[in-house]
Amino acid sequence: MASPSFAVSDQKNQWLVSRMAELGVCEDELEERFVRSSGKGGQHVNKTSSAVQVRHLPTGIEARCDRERSQSLNRFLARRELLDKIARSRGLPATEDEKNSKIRKQKNRRRRRTTTRQQNLEST
Repeated sequence: MASPSFAVSDQKNQWLVSRMAELGVCEDELEERFVRSSGKGGQHVNKTSSAVQVRHLPTGIEARCDRERSQSLNRFLARRELLDKIARSRGLPATEDEKNSKIRKQKNRRRRRTTTRQQNLEST
């Protein structure tokens, strides 16, 4: 089965396909359900099933996304979240972990810089 194309850029669609291949996940192994969202969005959210639940059948790992009003975009985001969960379960770094560690390093760098500046100002 060919992988579906979502309402994101071609680059992101290609990234998703390559990440699935990297983790050995096929589209045939995924079970997808559409349910009603909750939260902001008003009447549109109450009438349409834009939330997506994706389950990887071999492992039983599930991901749900209702972040956006667009069903196609939620399908992409749910798959991305599912792949991160699968990667974590196998002991591999997930994309979220990499982003968070990069942000954490930047914050530590800034904190160190400000503390050394304050110490230099106090000593003079």
